[in-house]
Amino acid sequence: MEKRALGSSTLEITKIGLGTWAIGGPWQFGWGQQDDKDSIRAIHKALDSGINWIDTAPAYGLGHSEEVVAMALRQTDHNPYVFTKCGIVWDANGRPSQTLKKESIQREVEESLRRLDVEVIDLCQVHWPIPEGEIDEGCAAVEELRTAGKIRYAGVSNFSVSQMEQVQGALEITSLQPPYSLVQPEVEVEILPYCLANGIGVINYSPMGSGLLTGKMTRERIDALPQDDWRRKSDKFKDPRLSTNLAMVEVLRDIADQHRCSVAEAAIAWSLHNPAITGAIVGVRNPDQVVGVVGASDVELTDEDLSVLGAELDRRQAGSTV
Repeated sequence: MEKRALGSSTLEITKIGLGTWAIGGPWQFGWGQQDDKDSIRAIHKALDSGINWIDTAPAYGLGHSEEVVAMALRQTDHNPYVFTKCGIVWDANGRPSQTLKKESIQREVEESLRRLDVEVIDLCQVHWPIPEGEIDEGCAAVEELRTAGKIRYAGVSNFSVSQMEQVQGALEITSLQPPYSLVQPEVEVEILPYCLANGIGVINYSPMGSGLLTGKMTRERIDALPQDDWRRKSDKFKDPRLSTNLAMVEVLRDIADQHRCSVAEAAIAWSLHNPAITGAIVGVRNPDQVVGVVGASDVELTDEDLSVLGAELDRRQAGSTV
């Protein structure tokens, strides 16, 4: 699988990375119950397919996602890069909150090192720029940890251009992790051009729109989602946005048929076409799902494909699905 340099780092990452949000299991923003054995098999399948990096976070399942990643890596000879985050903590009752205080960041990284069972974290990312008044303190804390050798490289997630500019003096930003897909393309306007111009790598999350762009999501399936699946509360999964999102899927389906790939792979390939994108994070929950996404690395959309999808995006912005 083709590799690309992540920003100015020495990390050479595959165009697709494995996301582990869903495999964390239940929490406030979880995807419902998950079988750890399925998760481990999915991780092994992804690594066997050539993927060489895993993205996780302490918040995913309140530490459980990192623990599952560690369990999977103990059972394989693969040695992928492991990326995690900081900035979300939780209390004894499992209620998450956000803080970027120095002491909290230091404690989070130590706990991630323990859960992941690694000596150093390849990439540690500030999960959200929240609270805004603590951004400078949090980023400075991450930089101290990088200097101390606890982490190799530092990044940010969900930051705006102004926020990245704000912390450039305190943190050497290797990469940004934003949402980017055909149902959430907003970062194309300002954020991606900024990263490209400033040598900041980009690993986008939710390239399949949290399942909307897989070609398998229907209204019936949405209605049947578990009560503890965060997507039940998302506007993307409710009308009027749902209708426009499903219309985009049908446009993608025609393109996928022409390339003999899955709808999900076509959606991921669209995000990878942007020159600012280093790699896309794809979330899977079982080995079968890996088969339907890993081929995106080899899908090359044509100019005509991109034009058709661009026209559909324009219609979305105009408020029409026709």
